[in-house]
Amino acid sequence: MMYQGISVVVPFLNESEGIGLFCREIDQYAAGASFFIELVFVDDGSSDNTAEIIGRFSFQNIASVKIIRLSKNFGSHAAVRAGLQYAGYDICTWMGSDLQEPVKFLEISMAKMEQGYDAVYIEKESIDISKCSRLFSKLYSMLIRKYAVNNFGSGGISNIVFNAKVKQMLNENVEGNSAVNLQIMDAGFRGITIPMRFSARAAGKSKWTLAKKVKLFIDSFVSFSFMPLRAVSIAGISMFFLGMAFGLLTAINKIQNPQVPVGYSTVVCILALGFGITNIALGVIAEYLWRTYDAARKRPVFLVSETKVVKQLERSNG
Repeated sequence: MMYQGISVVVPFLNESEGIGLFCREIDQYAAGASFFIELVFVDDGSSDNTAEIIGRFSFQNIASVKIIRLSKNFGSHAAVRAGLQYAGYDICTWMGSDLQEPVKFLEISMAKMEQGYDAVYIEKESIDISKCSRLFSKLYSMLIRKYAVNNFGSGGISNIVFNAKVKQMLNENVEGNSAVNLQIMDAGFRGITIPMRFSARAAGKSKWTLAKKVKLFIDSFVSFSFMPLRAVSIAGISMFFLGMAFGLLTAINKIQNPQVPVGYSTVVCILALGFGITNIALGVIAEYLWRTYDAARKRPVFLVSETKVVKQLERSNG
């Protein structure tokens, strides 16, 4: 099957320093591409003039350009979901506006899609980031692969190119407090993983803060794994047997050595440990309950405040 084009969702948040460079890079790439490229920019609550810069840019080789403004900052995954609602082509993907991803992943992925894959997973083979960020990424990937989605790449899956079947699934199942890439990989579509070298961001400062990393970490496990609940159960059972063993040893020691006083410090330590595990368990359960409540009240994952077509799609997907 031949595909005419691909829709690329580009979420952004205050990227005025580097968005011009991104637009030039992707426009130059499109000049030599064998398929059409549609850009769906999603403004995830920016307070600068990034959207205005995009609107003024003269795209020569891009088939279509749209700008979607969200009412506030909902997060990059929600922004991607919003962009997919406006994607014109059957084949879709997303990429950052910081040029960390090599643009050539588009043509490589399109070639793989021609072979009948539903999705092409782009794995970070290497990237120029700090040691702390690299450690977090490796730990996150290892835990996700072991306890949630077993086909998740060891370097992390940053981008996914997918067909109409996957696009329809995402648009019909808009999940809050979730990760788009994990939702796709967990669904079991026929896919292939391609490792690629990523670069450091071209300009500007990363908005990927520690708080956002922690939220992604929690969302990934609570949404796609029962491992946290299982860990709490294991901790509770371990504490039960540890308490029984310690109590038995204390009783035996008291019988053998009646003069040994009962230590209050030991009791305090046991209580502190027990209450600590109990509070951790309550926290984990609360995370699951909150997400259940959040899903039950059916609040929108994103709200679009404005849409703008900078350049119209020249032809539809064939």
